[in-house]
Amino acid sequence: MDENARYQVLRNDEDQYSLWLADLEIPAGWHAVGKEGTQDECSAYVDEVWTDMRPRSLRERMENADA
Repeated sequence: MDENARYQVLRNDEDQYSLWLADLEIPAGWHAVGKEGTQDECSAYVDEVWTDMRPRSLRERMENADA
């Protein structure tokens, strides 16, 4: 593992997060959220913001079922 590697945090349309090497092209279906740093920094950010691991479509179905 390269400790000097720079990562960025990506999110997809289901509100799922991923770390991606900053110098690689972002894959289709994913979008940069504006956080870049070391792997540890990016992982800490994801831990902070991704509090519900369920995909957005599942959360919406569950909310509609409760209504």
